[in-house]
Amino acid sequence: MAKDVLCEVTNCNFWESGNKCSAEEIRVVTRKGKKARDSAETDCKTFVPKV
Repeated sequence: MAKDVLCEVTNCNFWESGNKCSAEEIRVVTRKGKKARDSAETDCKTFVPKV
């Protein structure tokens, strides 16, 4: 597993200084079916906007 998960989406509730992600788990899904050919076919479902 990755030691650190980095995120540049500063308006996410889990974003921390240094582009660190503080979420307990990360959920990434494909846009079509179960297989992705490249990163453009994926989405992060962990994102929650800051209030």
